[in-house]
Amino acid sequence: MTIPGGLERIAHYAGQVESQDLAQLLAGRQMSIERFCELLELIYQGPTEIIPCSSAMMQLRSWLQANESVLVLRPPGADAMGLVMRDGNDGSQLYNYIYTQFPIFSLDPFLGLPADQVVTLDEVINHETYVKGEFFKQYVEPRQVRYILAADIHGGQGREFRLRFTRPPEAQDFSASDKAFVQVLVPHFKRALDLHTRLGQVEAEMRLYADVMSSMLVGSVILDETGTVLRTNSVAQAILADRDGLTLVQNTLIAGYRTENRELRRLIRQALEMPPGQPAVAEALSIPRPSGRAALSLLVRPIPLSERLDGVKRPSAAVFIRDPERNLHPSFELVQRLFHFTPAEAKLALLLTDGLSLDEAAEEMAIRKNTARAHLRSIFSKAGVKRQITLVRLLLNSVASIS
Repeated sequence: MTIPGGLERIAHYAGQVESQDLAQLLAGRQMSIERFCELLELIYQGPTEIIPCSSAMMQLRSWLQANESVLVLRPPGADAMGLVMRDGNDGSQLYNYIYTQFPIFSLDPFLGLPADQVVTLDEVINHETYVKGEFFKQYVEPRQVRYILAADIHGGQGREFRLRFTRPPEAQDFSASDKAFVQVLVPHFKRALDLHTRLGQVEAEMRLYADVMSSMLVGSVILDETGTVLRTNSVAQAILADRDGLTLVQNTLIAGYRTENRELRRLIRQALEMPPGQPAVAEALSIPRPSGRAALSLLVRPIPLSERLDGVKRPSAAVFIRDPERNLHPSFELVQRLFHFTPAEAKLALLLTDGLSLDEAAEEMAIRKNTARAHLRSIFSKAGVKRQITLVRLLLNSVASIS
């Protein structure tokens, strides 16, 4: 691999290290520029790994001749869970530590290091005092650790990450070259770990939105640029599994009747051919079902092409599906809390939302009709409505239906 001007560019992004100094550092470690670039690639690959940055940490453990490498992705706190990646002879592992259950973290004296600076254990802690402490006795000594190379990396928005590399008592302490080598990598770890955090935030939001869609009984089907199905949510999977008016054949959406299938293909093609920069226009389609049940309603719309998203197998169109015969079920607890209903009132209100008449709901609840009418008057008063149909609309449009 030839990298024109590679040393200069890497030096610039490695904290303004002079390219000549970087060349000397790599030469002293018998590391080629190609191998160094491969290590940087692993660091930036880290945010997409199941165990974040595990490949880079494994490589670094080898290059530093360490018996263990540790990356604290989220330091534990008094009321917060910590997230720790540890790579030793048994391979990379991801640990969740709870501070109150693992008070060992509160004993660690190797904290509060200078931001983004690589240091060794003996530079910041008196070794004689250190070996007498509980942290050393409980954690360090049993793990055959004597020497530690460390950096506390301060990321964006107050985030903190911790790099730790260890060697056993029979080894030598980490050298000035080891420190300089890891120091060059600190800015890259900072960018990669900040990206890992941001990706996690986006993933959490997307999962939340997907859960809301499912709770509202909206099926979603994501298509790539060829119209092939990339993924579906659980609601869409259940509808397609019925094979009643709409099905999936070789990862392609197919309507049961020829006319509707032709129109569905047209709408999907239209969405896929939407020019970039044009406002996304949604088109609707009704799909009759051979079973005679109420027709499915579909909404087809393009997914705007992001400047950061290109290539094959990219999300290009979405099909949203509603089955009118699948009823929403607002949360019993939230209905009680929102409208201050008693348990009996909440149960009656939800039975009415399911389409039962007042008499049918009274029979379902095994109560007298007069009792049901009394409950309904109280429900109307608390909800501020006067008609049963208005009550049902109010409950279905409340946040209780997306719980």
